[in-house]
Amino acid sequence: MSSVAAMVFRGARSLLAPASRATSSLVSAGSTKKPSAKTKAKAKPKPKVKSESPAKKTPRSTGLFKVTPVSPVLAQFLGTGETTRTDAIKGIWTYIKSHDLQNPADKREIFCDETLKLIFEGKDKVGFLEISKLLSPHFVKTA
Repeated sequence: MSSVAAMVFRGARSLLAPASRATSSLVSAGSTKKPSAKTKAKAKPKPKVKSESPAKKTPRSTGLFKVTPVSPVLAQFLGTGETTRTDAIKGIWTYIKSHDLQNPADKREIFCDETLKLIFEGKDKVGFLEISKLLSPHFVKTA
């Protein structure tokens, strides 16, 4: 019985010891238990490889990504008669950035030149959050 008590005492002492001593005392005590998962080195997860080719990826055709006809004014500005809402906003932002139409003091504010005044209902200044709202009438509703 004393040998069993000694093994239990050594096991309890190894549980209270720091992690580096705990594994060495378990091995020296002759225990058949494996070291806990905490002491093992964690395997790094393999990074997921995206092997999707652009040809296999199907474009979305609903909501913001739906290609719809646009008004003649917006069609002249964008150079196409049909576009998605996201592409229209991207086109307007590239125009704004290339012509330096943002207010330097407040980047959220856009100064409209003559071209943008045709699209934005003749306003001199437009907030960047207003752009999508002001573009809405330019997209023709289809049933």
